[in-house]
Amino acid sequence: MTGAGTLRARIDAIPALMQRRPALAAIALGLIAACAYPPLHLWPLGLAALAGFVWLIYTAPNWRAALWRGWWFGWAHLTLANNWIATAFTHQAKMPEVLGWAAVPLLCIYLAWYAAFAALAAHLLARRAPLWAFGFVLAGAWVLTEWARGMFFTGYPWPPLGLMLLGTWDTPGLARLLPWAGTYALSGVTMVIAAGLLWAAVSRRWLVGVSGVAALALVMLLPSLAVEVTRPANAVAYTLVQPLLKQSEINDASKFEEQFARIAALTAPGQNQSRIVLWPESAIPDYLEDGYPERYYFQTTAAADPKFARKRLGRVIGPQSTLLTGVVNLDIGTRPDGSQGAVSARNSVIALNGAGDITASYAKAHLVPYGEYLPMRPILEPLGLSRLVAGSIDYQPGPGPRTIDLGRHGKAGIQICYEIVFSGAVADKANRPDYIFNPSNDGWFGTWGPPQHLAQARMRALEEGLPVLRSTTTGISAVIDANGVVRGSIGPGLSDKLEGFVPAAKPPTLFARAGHWLTLGWALVLIALGLSLPRVLALSRARG
Repeated sequence: MTGAGTLRARIDAIPALMQRRPALAAIALGLIAACAYPPLHLWPLGLAALAGFVWLIYTAPNWRAALWRGWWFGWAHLTLANNWIATAFTHQAKMPEVLGWAAVPLLCIYLAWYAAFAALAAHLLARRAPLWAFGFVLAGAWVLTEWARGMFFTGYPWPPLGLMLLGTWDTPGLARLLPWAGTYALSGVTMVIAAGLLWAAVSRRWLVGVSGVAALALVMLLPSLAVEVTRPANAVAYTLVQPLLKQSEINDASKFEEQFARIAALTAPGQNQSRIVLWPESAIPDYLEDGYPERYYFQTTAAADPKFARKRLGRVIGPQSTLLTGVVNLDIGTRPDGSQGAVSARNSVIALNGAGDITASYAKAHLVPYGEYLPMRPILEPLGLSRLVAGSIDYQPGPGPRTIDLGRHGKAGIQICYEIVFSGAVADKANRPDYIFNPSNDGWFGTWGPPQHLAQARMRALEEGLPVLRSTTTGISAVIDANGVVRGSIGPGLSDKLEGFVPAAKPPTLFARAGHWLTLGWALVLIALGLSLPRVLALSRARG
C-alpha cells in the first residue's frame, strides 16, 4: 500500500474507532474544540472537532446515546474553556486552592446538559435526515440551548460556540454576521459550517470542501472594510487607565496610597482638558458615599473623610473632566445583633465631576455566584464554603442596563466585569448610549480568562453597533470600535494609559432592535430548513 493509501486508510478508520469508544471520543473532541477560543484561537482545529461531534451525534444508535454523547462533549468542552475559574481560588484564603480544580468540572456537570439536550433534540427530530440536513437541525437546537444557558439560573453564557469564529483584533472574522444574527445564532452558523465540512468529507466532495475552507479562511483573515469617518466636532476625549493593581495587593491596606498615587500619575495632566476618565473595577478602596458609620471610612485609606476622598479625585481629573470608576457602595441597616452596619453591598460605577460631586451611579446587575454572593448561604456556609471576593456580606444586584447622561461627555452605558458577556443585555434600548464602559478586574482569571473576556466585549460591540471601552486592573484593557476592531490596547501585566477620542456609534443594528426574538427566529429557521429541505428536494427530483 502506498503512503497516501496508508494515510487514507488510517483516516477512514477514525469513525469506527469513535464508535467503539464514543464517550472518550466525545471528551477528546470537546477538549480540542475548546482550543478554538482565545488565547489559542485554533479555529480550524476547533471546526474539525466540531465536525467530529456532529458525526458522533448523527450516528448515535438511540436517544440515550445521543444524549450522553452530547453531555460528555459539553462537559469536556466547557471544563477546558472555563479553566480560568480555577485560578480565582488562588487569590483567596478561606477555601483550599485545590477546590478550584474541582469546582470547574463540577460546575460543568450542570452546564453540559445544555449541549446534551441539543444533541437529543437533533436526534429525535432528524435522525433519519441526510447528514447535511441533520446539521441544520442540530445547529438550531444548539442556538436554543445556548440561549437558555445564558438565561436560566442567573445565566452563564461563557463561552458561546460562535466565539471561535471571531477574528483577530483587526478583523471581525465571521462575526461580521453579529449585527444581523446575534451571538447565539452565530453559534448555529458555526455548527452548520462544521456539518457542511463533514458532509463534504463523507461524500468525497473534495472540491466543495476545499472551496469552503478557502472561503472561510478568507473571511476570517479579511480586515474590516469599514471606512473611517471624520471625527465629529463633539467627539468625546478619553483617558483610559490600566494601573496594574495586582490581585495579591489589591486588598492590602498598606498598598492603598501607593496604588492611588500610581493611578493618579497615569491620569494627569488634565486640568484644562474636557475628557472622560475611565478607571477600572476595584480602582478605589475608599467609600465615597456619605452616611456610613465612621468605622467604615477608617478601614480604607488616609482619605477617611468621604468628602475629602471625592475632592482629591476631582483634583486628579481636573475641573472639566468626568470620572467613571468602579467602587463598592454599602447598604446600611440594622443587623441581626441590633447594631447599625452594612447589611449588603453593591458593585458599582460612579460618575464624579471635577468638583468632587457624584453625579450618577450604576450597580452591577449580573452578579457572580460564589464570587459576589454565596447561594444558599445558610446551607453552604456551615460546610466551609465562602465567597471568593473578600468580605462576609453579599452583594445585591442592580436593576439592569442603564444609560448615564454625562452631558458633553456623552451618554455612557455601563457594564461591570463579566456583565459584558450577556448578549442582548448590555444596553438600554429605550435610552441608547453613545458607548459602553466595561470596567473589570481580570487579575483573578489567569491567562485564558482575559483574552476570552476581551473577545466577548468585541462581540457586544458588533451586535449593538456601539464602541466598548474596557479599563481593567491588570489587563487586557482596550478601546473597541463599533465594528469590533480593537483600536488600542494595553496588554497583561502593564501599567499604562490610552488616550484618544471615543469611536463613533452606529445606528441601532437589527439585533439591537429585535434582541433575542431574532435569536429565536434564526433557531426556528435553521430547524425548519433541516426538516423541510430534504422533502422539497425529494419532491423536486420526483417531478423531474
